[in-house]
Amino acid sequence: MGALYLAVLLISLGCMLLLDRRFELFFWRDAVSASVVTVVGLIFFLVWDIAGIANGIFLRGDAAIATGVVLAPELPLEEPVFLLFLVVCTMIIYTGAVRLVAQLRQHPRAQEGRS
Repeated sequence: MGALYLAVLLISLGCMLLLDRRFELFFWRDAVSASVVTVVGLIFFLVWDIAGIANGIFLRGDAAIATGVVLAPELPLEEPVFLLFLVVCTMIIYTGAVRLVAQLRQHPRAQEGRS
């Protein structure tokens, strides 16, 4: 049960990438830009985490569902995977919302008929 959290994170990330593939929202729309955004976002959040750890704000804690592998003091293996999921999920939601709003603006009468 020690890798449950990591497994759930990886499965969730995989599901987000399947949504991305189906609707061509992020990586399947522009892989180079998506990769840059993902790497920059991941680095930003890792620096944020390291600053929080250095200031004693973020603590690892012990959980039975975690692997127990620590990359640095108070930085478990699951944290970068979670941050990767966070960035990818946010960008897929954002690009999907932008597409949805654009479609609603193109067809405003379709929305009036539903009201």
